[in-house]
Amino acid sequence: REDFPPARENEYYWVDLIGCTVRNREGLDLGTVSGLLDSGAQSILQLQTTVDDRQRERLIPFVDAYIVEVDIDARRIVADWQPDYD
Repeated sequence: REDFPPARENEYYWVDLIGCTVRNREGLDLGTVSGLLDSGAQSILQLQTTVDDRQRERLIPFVDAYIVEVDIDARRIVADWQPDYD
């Protein structure tokens, strides 16, 4: 990671996003970033979460319309997303 050039403003290396906790605007835990997908048109966050004591995967497009804030230092992402959007 140290050998990478600095990311530009509002650009992130995928490796820096993996492990971040994702919460919505209301503070509800949506999961932890376990990976990212490239759909061609956009990147998609893959989250691991637990719902009703079962492990689930949640997918959130990594685009400005849904991503409110990314704080790499705090390992936190805020998304405009609700748990029942799946």
